[in-house]
Amino acid sequence: MSMGMGHAWRASRSFSSDQSVTHKRLARGTVRRVAGYGRAYRFQLAVFLGTTVAAAASAAAVPLLLKVLIDDGVSAGDRAVVVWAAVAVAGLAVVDAALGLLGRWMSARVGEGLIFDLRRQVFDHVQRQPVAFFTRTQTGSLVSRLNSDVIGAQQAFTGTLSQVVSNVVTLVLALGAMIVLSWQITLIVLVLVPLFLLPARFIGRKLADISREAMQLNAAMSQTMTERFNVSGALLVKIFGRYQDETAEFSGAAGRVRDIGIVQALYARYFFLGLTFLASAATALVYGVGGWFAISGTLEVGTLVALAALLTRLYGPLTALSNVQVDIMTALVSFERVFEVLDLPPMVRDTPGATPLPAGDEQLSVEFRDVEFAYPGADDVSLASLEAVARPTPAAPEPVLNGVSFEVAPGQLVALVGPSGAGKSTITHLVSRLYDPTAGTVLVGGRDVRDVTLESLHEAVGVVTQDAHMFHETIRYNLAYARQGATDEELWAALEAAQIAPLVRSLPEGLDTVVGDRGYRLSGGEKQRLAIARLLLKAPRVVVLDEATAHLDSESEVAVQRALEIALAGRTSLVIAHRLSTIRGADQILVVDGGRIVERGTHAELLAAGGHYAELYRTQFALQDVSTRTA
Repeated sequence: MSMGMGHAWRASRSFSSDQSVTHKRLARGTVRRVAGYGRAYRFQLAVFLGTTVAAAASAAAVPLLLKVLIDDGVSAGDRAVVVWAAVAVAGLAVVDAALGLLGRWMSARVGEGLIFDLRRQVFDHVQRQPVAFFTRTQTGSLVSRLNSDVIGAQQAFTGTLSQVVSNVVTLVLALGAMIVLSWQITLIVLVLVPLFLLPARFIGRKLADISREAMQLNAAMSQTMTERFNVSGALLVKIFGRYQDETAEFSGAAGRVRDIGIVQALYARYFFLGLTFLASAATALVYGVGGWFAISGTLEVGTLVALAALLTRLYGPLTALSNVQVDIMTALVSFERVFEVLDLPPMVRDTPGATPLPAGDEQLSVEFRDVEFAYPGADDVSLASLEAVARPTPAAPEPVLNGVSFEVAPGQLVALVGPSGAGKSTITHLVSRLYDPTAGTVLVGGRDVRDVTLESLHEAVGVVTQDAHMFHETIRYNLAYARQGATDEELWAALEAAQIAPLVRSLPEGLDTVVGDRGYRLSGGEKQRLAIARLLLKAPRVVVLDEATAHLDSESEVAVQRALEIALAGRTSLVIAHRLSTIRGADQILVVDGGRIVERGTHAELLAAGGHYAELYRTQFALQDVSTRTA
């Protein structure tokens, strides 16, 4: 008789955990915080642990029933004892199955419930982080927190906790029963314990190192696939014709994963075979010594069989419990990595006492009063563990805006022009409160944006960016993202106003056409017009355009400009203009340079002043003339 496959596998999995986590210092209060998640499931956990204890006791009772069956039934010739003992063994099997089913049900409820709770909290919290968080964070690392770490944290309750309880109960009951049956043989068995634990620890360290390397190699291979299977990555490969090089590079990565997988499988098999051999040797010793005692008349045959059966329930738990510190710390570290994300406070959030902007169709003003701004440092918006590379030593952030003041009256169109990096986009980001100013005040509708709820501000302000993002979904889904529940009539009205309805009607699936990853199945002009249609569907009172016509060909620009005229009509608008010809009719033009407004006025006034705007205008049209002559 040898140790059961289940015990050996659990021990192997335990030792393959990363034992380096035992050297990690947990933040204070982590255990108490983890326990807080379990309180919501205390009834299910109590039932789960109760079934675990009962199942362990049931398993330990079977060898004792076999002793009764052999010694008091078979050896004594008592058929009644044989029958009831056999029935009891069968009954325990049924009870064990029922307990296993109930325990698995409760385990699933607790485990899946915890995964749901943690994922929802992390997802919701991440969504509230500022844009700077996403510009620094490595997406794969963040997704790992939602997947691997959340599942690892869940194992603390449904895996580690149940295994510890089950192994302790099984060990205590098996050891107690063996001492009662024969303390001499039990003592001999315990002498062999180091022969189990020492090799297990040695091979376990090897397995831990191999497992850690395998995870790193798999992560590298997954990262390669993610980048190459992305539309942008695939396009880059095709442009440079690097198919063979990419295949060779991937083959190398996949080959390393293959090789480490073979080594990992062999070490796991060595571990299993070693435990099986030692368990078999221990069982042979029990039968040898016990058989000698049985022949001498100092031990009954049933007792010998019971001792051998109990032995299989002794070494497995001993081996698993010897590494329990690693299992517990692995689960706690996973929890701590999740808490690390949850504990990063969003820089932009509703302030206490914030109230919504007044609802209605009344247009709102936009005003900047002596606004200064510097982008936040890494420590303020991100986590080092979520970034792809080590961060440099923090330095004082450079100011991006310095003393910016202007006002956009209700219904007016104000344009921002200036060189790249002047601070134009930063100004628009402050209107929609993607960031808060370092000093000064941004007002919408006469109210400080920090004093109104984010939900009402986002309802009032609509934004179209230079690179309009589309989800890998249908046109209908991407449009209705602005206003869920919109009817088809409303969708088509928005498409008509955005000058793109004829194109959508010409598509075989119409509104149900999938636009592809980031809208790659659409041209730049088509994406921009869909974004404008989405804006029109939202019907905001303030419109912010961040170079919505940049990088478009002349034909697309004309179509987008017509759509914008409809979108901006009667709305308070703040527009970053790439082509100065598109903002000649603006109520006011602000020239931004070096984070300051260096000129302001209408198109005619600024041309007459002969300053920065006039120079920009002359330069742009001179370039256009050259382009036209050489075309």
